[in-house]
Amino acid sequence: MRIIIKLLVNAVALWCAAKIVTGIGLSKEWLAVLIVALVFGLVNAFIKPIIKFLSFPIRLMTLGLFTLVINAAMLALTAWLTSGLDIAGIDADGSFKDGLVSAFLGALVISIVSVILNKVFVNDD
Repeated sequence: MRIIIKLLVNAVALWCAAKIVTGIGLSKEWLAVLIVALVFGLVNAFIKPIIKFLSFPIRLMTLGLFTLVINAAMLALTAWLTSGLDIAGIDADGSFKDGLVSAFLGALVISIVSVILNKVFVNDD
């Protein structure tokens, strides 16, 4: 049940980012949004910890601000992975319309929405 809630939290966070950030687009179909959220969750679960470990020195020097760049990279990787599925509404090559700025702002929105929704819905007992 917890995995489903986290998937839905990711889907809502991605949907919010697509509504707020002009360079990010998602399909209007919820199944497509759920598929993108699943891919985003898998990227964050398997690839992000490795990247965070390898980038520890730079994260330490920037007092953690480099984590925002990592989050933007994970969002860009998700966009690239789902671009071939023709469900994400992102450019055909998997890039964002406004480049890194869209990925950075989208990752910021996703982080904020995810933190809020996880505090409300996910019980970490």
